[in-house]
Amino acid sequence: MVSGEASAGTDDGGAEAVSLAASYTETSEVLMPDATNNLGRALGGWVLERMDVGGVIAARRFARSQVVTASIDRVDFHAPIDLGDVVVLAAYVYDVGETSMRVRVDVHAERPSEGVRRETASSHLTFVAIDEDEQVRPVPELAVETKRERDLRRCAREAE
Repeated sequence: MVSGEASAGTDDGGAEAVSLAASYTETSEVLMPDATNNLGRALGGWVLERMDVGGVIAARRFARSQVVTASIDRVDFHAPIDLGDVVVLAAYVYDVGETSMRVRVDVHAERPSEGVRRETASSHLTFVAIDEDEQVRPVPELAVETKRERDLRRCAREAE
């Protein structure tokens, strides 16, 4: 092997495939007054920031390196999030390129008294992996093996 060439099992782009499930992240928090507008609903910018951070976590788990946001596709706001709702964000890598990852992000809200979860926002984001010198670096292949992983990937692709 030539010096600097990647081999299987390393973290320099020649790594073994990483599963979609390895990137999956879910976070929860309560919508507090400082993140709401005059109607007591979540500010759009607050939701966007959470979506970006959730996407970063999923992409970093997948790439096993630092990442930067390359793009945020159309963001759909489906329903408002009200003060006191529990905000649940799910994000996962569903497609990869040489150095980039496509991440699906879904935001739901729950009213604890009702126990019902409703979809409130969704988007697709693209992240690029970078090394210690902040240069782009290759990402692993994506392994989609289980039925749940195939379903998540299919749903993300259909929603694009």
